[in-house]
Amino acid sequence: MCGIFGVHGHPDAVRLTQLGLYSLQHRGQESAGVVSINEKGDARAVRSMGTMSDAMTEELDRVPGVTAIGHTRYSTTGSSSIENAQPVLARTKGGFVALAHNGNLTNAAELRMELEDRGSIFSSTMDSEVIVHRLARSNADSPDDRLAEALCEVEGAFSLIVTIGDTLLAARDPRGWRPLVFGRLGNAPVFASETCALDIVGATYEREVQPGEIIAVDAGGVRSSFPLPRRELKRCVFEYVYFARPDSRVFGGSVDRARRALGKRLAREHPAPDAELVFSVPDSSNSAALGFAEESGLPYELALIRNHYIGRTFIQPTQAGRDAKVKVKYNPVREVLEGKKVVMVDDSIVRGTTTRGLVALVRGAGAREVHMRVSSPPVTGPCYYGIDTPSREELIAARLSPEEIARDLGVDSLGYLSLEGMLESVPGGPHGFCHACFSGDYPTAPPTDPDKLRFGCGC
Repeated sequence: MCGIFGVHGHPDAVRLTQLGLYSLQHRGQESAGVVSINEKGDARAVRSMGTMSDAMTEELDRVPGVTAIGHTRYSTTGSSSIENAQPVLARTKGGFVALAHNGNLTNAAELRMELEDRGSIFSSTMDSEVIVHRLARSNADSPDDRLAEALCEVEGAFSLIVTIGDTLLAARDPRGWRPLVFGRLGNAPVFASETCALDIVGATYEREVQPGEIIAVDAGGVRSSFPLPRRELKRCVFEYVYFARPDSRVFGGSVDRARRALGKRLAREHPAPDAELVFSVPDSSNSAALGFAEESGLPYELALIRNHYIGRTFIQPTQAGRDAKVKVKYNPVREVLEGKKVVMVDDSIVRGTTTRGLVALVRGAGAREVHMRVSSPPVTGPCYYGIDTPSREELIAARLSPEEIARDLGVDSLGYLSLEGMLESVPGGPHGFCHACFSGDYPTAPPTDPDKLRFGCGC
């Protein structure tokens, strides 16, 4: 899961892209980067490990451009290293090519092997570079056709923002796994993973980039095509559950309204009649907990305080990093919890690491009973489309029953939202969503080698 942003034809394109990336920082915290293209067509890249920083701001001041694309990375293929930071920038026979990718390619290993057999030399271990090499080999006449040709055999999830020369392109895979929206700032087209990034730069939302669509922007204006074969719609429901910001609209619906509906349905399916209050695991569960409290008639309290200088624990690339973040990220409010029977609402339980630590914190603050409620079904399978859960062994619900999980976590009761309840609660549901990590119903064949580091360590 990553955040991508792009703007074409604006004198302050680089600064706008930097602002957009700040709004998309929740989608990736391992590395960040911006590629700028000036009026002469020269492209420059600034990339660094970690989040957007003051040091990057100083570097970006030295690379002005009228077109820019940016990326915040959460690794699903390839190690967390500067070689794998995006956007990718390469010089080809047709000029500079830059690419920012959100998603995961399920046939990257086969495509990479084919390219290496034909002489391609890769400089990274991420799947996204496969598309760059295919772009470089294309002999199509227009940038639109080059991108269509490069994507014609690619399987899996991709939302892309690409520059080829002075043309900016946005593309989304035919199943529409990952969100991508289109807006305008004056006459300048703007693309972003979520609408919150349009809001921060003052751009007006126009529409989603449609599944299977390629939008090209150049001096002649904006044009759209649908060159990729049609597929059954499979938008990632986990965007509504956890990944997207609540102030965003993705897949045409409000994330906040979706999460409130999930919480209300959860309260109907798994009430806690003896509880005295409801609180969330902040921040991604706030809306679901509000929905649960409203439906159940219980007061909503701020019982856990989050340190906002600490990033999201789920998208840390290592288990050690997740463990350390839990210890410094949250602190309980004893005055709210002491002696109370409480409902703790979270959006999901993936590995169980964060939840186990939080329950211990809540117990330590004096809670008399802890009733865990989860606004999604048990995560029982890995995701191959952009979430870093590559093995069943990491997933607590793949190894234990809900009763066993409750004992492992140390809660008095545990209730998961049903698959049906989740799909009926989100905008546009219940059809047209990918729920493979909950149901095991995978829309494509899994990768032949699902190992995240299958292309080498990249160190």
